[in-house]
This record gives sequence, structure tokens and C-alpha cells, in this order.
Amino acid sequence: MILLKIYWRTKAAIKKLCFKIMFGKRFSVGKNTTFRKNFGLYLEKGASIKIGHDCFFNRGCSVNCLESVEIGNHTIFGENVKIYDQNHKFRDRTKLIREQGYSTGRIKIGNNCWICTNAVILKGVEIGDNSVIGAGCVIHHDIPANSVVKSNGGITIESLD
Repeated sequence: MILLKIYWRTKAAIKKLCFKIMFGKRFSVGKNTTFRKNFGLYLEKGASIKIGHDCFFNRGCSVNCLESVEIGNHTIFGENVKIYDQNHKFRDRTKLIREQGYSTGRIKIGNNCWICTNAVILKGVEIGDNSVIGAGCVIHHDIPANSVVKSNGGITIESLD
């Protein structure tokens, strides 16, 4: 297990260096933050990402940023967590969805949070310190500090009209 940890940390250090070279001052990451296999990062021109100290991103996590994403210290992410600070615009029926652009909103995730497997964090959300976001949850509004969020598995369907 020790050899695997050395391998993952070395690979993460190389990945952090590559991100720093590609994105410059728009990407900052704290000490001892590490990423596992298939961590993805997309940073649009003019956007910024700040990741604190001692964070951990498990396999398959991705951060997609057109505006701003900030992650506090000691926050951990389960497998396949997705973070999007943007959403496609889609209400104009005279245009294709892909031609309507994006709406954006800053994301801030506090210190000492646990974002569980397959959670999705959407634009404009602030998650308070010491919070747990349960597996499979889709977070589209603010979560106060010291909260546990669970999914009830339900869906809602609405008409575009």
C-alpha cells in the first residue's frame, strides 16, 4: 500500500505541475493535495480554480470551470464527483442549445467537507464547512455548514413551455 501511495502522490505532483504550467496564476493548489486516476480539470480563459491544502480527489473526479471554483482545506471527494460552475442556456427555441452559450455561477466548497461518490455540484452553490454530501446527490442550492445531505432518489419532470 505504501508503494501505491508513493506512486499516486508522485503522479499527482506531476499533474499539479502540468496544470500550473497550463493555467498559471488562475490555478492554485495547496500542499499535500492529491488526485487519483482520471482526474480532469477544464479551466476556461479568465476563470480561476483555488484548491486548499490536504484535499483528496478520488478516481474519475472532474472540475469544469468557466468562472470560479474554490475548495477549502481538508476536503475529500469520492469517485466520479463532478463540479460544474456553468450550465447550457436552453430556453431560446429559435437556436440550437449548443449555440445559446452558458450561464455561470461561482462555486465555493468549505473546509473539511466530504463529497461522496457520484455527487454533482452545480453552478452558484456554496457548501459550508464540515458538510457531507451523500452519494449521488445533485447540489443546486447552498448547503449550510455542518450539514449532511442525502438523496431520496426521486426525480421531477417539468415542461419547457
